[in-house]
Amino acid sequence: MIPLKSKAEIEHLRVSGRMVSEILRILGGEVKPDITTGELDRLAGQLIRERGGMPAPPKVGFPGNVCVSVNSEVVHGVPGKRRLRPGDIVSIDVMASFEGYYGDITVTFPVGEVSKEAERLLEVTKGALYAGISKAVNGSRLGDISHSIQTYVESRGCSVVREFVGHGIGKDMWEEPQIPNFGIPDRGPRLKTGMVLAIEPMVNAGKHKVNILDDGWTAVTHDGSLSAHFEHTVAILDGGPEILTYY
Repeated sequence: MIPLKSKAEIEHLRVSGRMVSEILRILGGEVKPDITTGELDRLAGQLIRERGGMPAPPKVGFPGNVCVSVNSEVVHGVPGKRRLRPGDIVSIDVMASFEGYYGDITVTFPVGEVSKEAERLLEVTKGALYAGISKAVNGSRLGDISHSIQTYVESRGCSVVREFVGHGIGKDMWEEPQIPNFGIPDRGPRLKTGMVLAIEPMVNAGKHKVNILDDGWTAVTHDGSLSAHFEHTVAILDGGPEILTYY
């Protein structure tokens, strides 16, 4: 069953969305050559806790406050000693709770000047996110979001990751429904006012297949191609979708 949020709950989620957005903006300003993914993670933990929040990843055993995924790393990159280099792209996924409600946002940042391929991948992935958000309206179906993302990405020569999906969000980190980034339109649950969704296309420049590294967390592209990830938390309201996170 997909939970519907009251106006009061959506206001709490606006606050959480504002918090994670602010934190991600600060982290994005620190993305530069020679900083390590571990340094970004430690700063993220500090910023979350200073604001009275709790990072979500440690609750499920993840060894970090945020996920930091570089180049061919798709999602769930484990922060550590890796130094960012000019030309890298790095995805930072901030998910944290504030006063019992979760916010979730991801942006893939360029590290200095990047290749034309990387630049285009970022544009395609961000565009796919907004294509999906445009379908998050009362009366549509979940498959409309999924299909919109898939067709946007594939028409531009990239591929959507199949193994990882978006999700509902609220008092729990992951709620129903799961939101694949591929699918058939006019299929799946009917979308209703009060649903809050974390929509998050993960897009590869090459093929869609991924592998999991020996750390048990980090997903990488099977063919070594670049991968990007953008995410917003979105509320379905009578007037249309409202993005609760922003960047």
